[in-house]
Amino acid sequence: MKLRILGCSGGIGRGLRTTSMLLDHDILIDAGTGVGDLGIDELCRIDHVFVTHSHLDHVTSIPMLVDTVGWIRRKSITVHAIEPTLEILRQHLFNWKLWPDFTQIPHAEYPFMRYEAVQLGKTIELNGRKLTPLPANHVVPAVGYRIDSGRASLAFTGDTTTNDPLWHEVNQIDNLRYLIIETAFCNREKDLAVASKHLCPSMLAEELAKFKLKTEVYITHLKPGEIEVTMREIQECAGAWKPRMLENNQIFDL
Repeated sequence: MKLRILGCSGGIGRGLRTTSMLLDHDILIDAGTGVGDLGIDELCRIDHVFVTHSHLDHVTSIPMLVDTVGWIRRKSITVHAIEPTLEILRQHLFNWKLWPDFTQIPHAEYPFMRYEAVQLGKTIELNGRKLTPLPANHVVPAVGYRIDSGRASLAFTGDTTTNDPLWHEVNQIDNLRYLIIETAFCNREKDLAVASKHLCPSMLAEELAKFKLKTEVYITHLKPGEIEVTMREIQECAGAWKPRMLENNQIFDL
């Protein structure tokens, strides 16, 4: 099982793509702008999209993905998320005003897209691959995900701030190999991080102090223009965990 990073930036710009990961060839974890780098044949193979939360940098490619390949495929693309997130997508995105409701096209019995609700702690198994929603603490309803091959797991926090329930769950993962955690802002923007429910390096260090396992730690969602200073501050504040910056096209073997 392989997880490929399509996008991991907290913004856009040349070479920057927002959050999206491709599990094997058929499962997306979030659908930020990185999905746009896939070819048509790759887009056609995507059967599932697991969404952490409803913010545009994480869902922006879902409408275009379905619009581009929905009519080519023989089955619906399934969008998985907690029910509050699905309701936001229904009301504010696929609402016939901002974008067509692809759960009704070409007709409701055989739509291009369908929704499936997930629940915290309840594992979904797809051809031997297990995905489990993890607690997140953000300004909208949100989750992270554990991805488990059986041999190894990866935990992705999604967008989150201080989050004790996350560590309660993560510290119990006996085969954890990788942790991907966000740090959106540098320390001088701590007030903004707190208000928007993200992390900055000093807050990251406080969170990692709750992490009881030894594994590889990767930083995602860095804001453009602050990448270098934020990573430098992370090394100063949280260097004991040897965190590395997540990169586009990085591949994790699970």
